[in-house]
Amino acid sequence: MNWDEAIADFLTYLRLEKSLSEKTLTAYGSDVEKLHTFMEGEYFLQPQQVQHKHVEQFLAHLYDSGLNSRSQARVLSGVKAFFKYLLIEDVVDANPTQQIDGPKIGRKLPEVLSVAEIESMMAAIDLSKAEGHRNKAMLEMLYSCGLRVSELVGLQLSNLYLDKSFLRVVGKGNKERLVPIGAKAIKALTLYLEKRRTLRVKKEHDNIVFLNRLGAKLSTVMVFLIVKDLAEKAGITKNISPHTFRHSFATHLIEGGADLRAVQEMLGHESITTTEIYTHLDREYLKEAILLYHPRAK
Repeated sequence: MNWDEAIADFLTYLRLEKSLSEKTLTAYGSDVEKLHTFMEGEYFLQPQQVQHKHVEQFLAHLYDSGLNSRSQARVLSGVKAFFKYLLIEDVVDANPTQQIDGPKIGRKLPEVLSVAEIESMMAAIDLSKAEGHRNKAMLEMLYSCGLRVSELVGLQLSNLYLDKSFLRVVGKGNKERLVPIGAKAIKALTLYLEKRRTLRVKKEHDNIVFLNRLGAKLSTVMVFLIVKDLAEKAGITKNISPHTFRHSFATHLIEGGADLRAVQEMLGHESITTTEIYTHLDREYLKEAILLYHPRAK
């Protein structure tokens, strides 16, 4: 099997079996294409001829090209997935990436808003404007439910169970989860839904919760712009995005003593390792508190 066939089959497998987004598929394709270019250019090898030593040389090439550790690790992750697929399909007899470890990378802690900063952004919303109640409901949903921006814009009316204080959320890979929704978010959402009834909604978007002034589904870019604008009005200088509310949601839960497994479930993380980053954030917070207030830390 040549590279073009192997890569095309790999991406089809990821699309159909793993239900990955087009953005993720593009990233995987780019990673494996880097390997393809190197192997054909340096060794004239087809996928089934690649050995452990060749992958090591490829990683050395990535390092020499100036790619940072995080990007190297991402490319290796894509290459590992590629060979794992080829092994499943009996294209290769052994996985040449089996014993290869990625470069050591520091874990970058995400930016988090304080409760006061979130309140100041809420206060910066002009409720006298047509979009005011919509924007407040969106921020409340991002923070109170820990939604991804894609989940927010894709939220459907038929998945709201406000009488039971739950939402049904469709996350990555079309996986569904139930997420609790707090009283403040329910109030903001209820007020917005009353305003929404006055819109002339486009037929194809009649089940979408958050709409623009033309009655169509909001874009993720628009939500980014709304958040940036409100942060500026609230005088917040941190580099934030809609995802910052998701980080803040998880961090504040962990700081308050929430069970890690429960937070994992609400965020829709497949692995608890992903959720554990918020325990690191909590420890950073505690460390800063000790350094700031403990008399022996001065």
